[in-house]
Amino acid sequence: MADKQSGERAKELMETKTIELLDMLVVAPHPDDAELGMGGAIAKMIDLGWRVGVLDLTNGEPTPYGSLETRVAETRAASETLGLSWRENLGLPNRFLEATLEARAKLANVIRRVRPKWLFAPYWEDAHPDHIAATELIEAARFWAKLTKSELAGDPYYPQRVFHYYCVHLKHVAQPAFVLDISEQWERKAAAIDCYASQFSIGREHVSPSLAERVRDEAAYWGKMIGTRFGEPFNCREPIALHDLTRLL
Repeated sequence: MADKQSGERAKELMETKTIELLDMLVVAPHPDDAELGMGGAIAKMIDLGWRVGVLDLTNGEPTPYGSLETRVAETRAASETLGLSWRENLGLPNRFLEATLEARAKLANVIRRVRPKWLFAPYWEDAHPDHIAATELIEAARFWAKLTKSELAGDPYYPQRVFHYYCVHLKHVAQPAFVLDISEQWERKAAAIDCYASQFSIGREHVSPSLAERVRDEAAYWGKMIGTRFGEPFNCREPIALHDLTRLL
């Protein structure tokens, strides 16, 4: 009887190891980048029953009106607004983010632990050095995560796709691979961004148009491009395969 129970337990553990804990993992250089770039997509996928997580690479501090305590509280509020049940911080240094071997191993370990089907990274052209470093780091860690005979924790794993969201400081005219309709999720995205008052409203009361207005205008522009109210653009370095055309707007 004991041998049978031990065998069943071993089988259960083996099956548990192969379970994909997340369908998609959004990796952001700083808290608030995920919300700005693809808050609507995050909310939409959660609404569809997907397992979605966000990994912030840094704590985002120092900033003019923020603090570590403030940013933690703002990030928690934004996560609750979107409906996220999984969010972590990798603890890398803000303003000094680099795609080092040490950072690559830390991120690869997370990828092997949560095993997402898709990764989301910042768009690869930007004026912010942290954003550029983040994209290089994410793509390298994706490759490392599949390596055998390594010192990484867990079993090898390779996410199927890396998609790139737009949260850029560069005056760049995007040419996305696709635009996602987020009309039904727009209010939640806007509310999540509003949670980051230390970054977007405090000390900027007289800035016009406000960041909230700019983000709304951008979302409306992309919605117009696809015939909906609001949209979010995405890119991909690799071809995007379709089974058929029935889901195209």
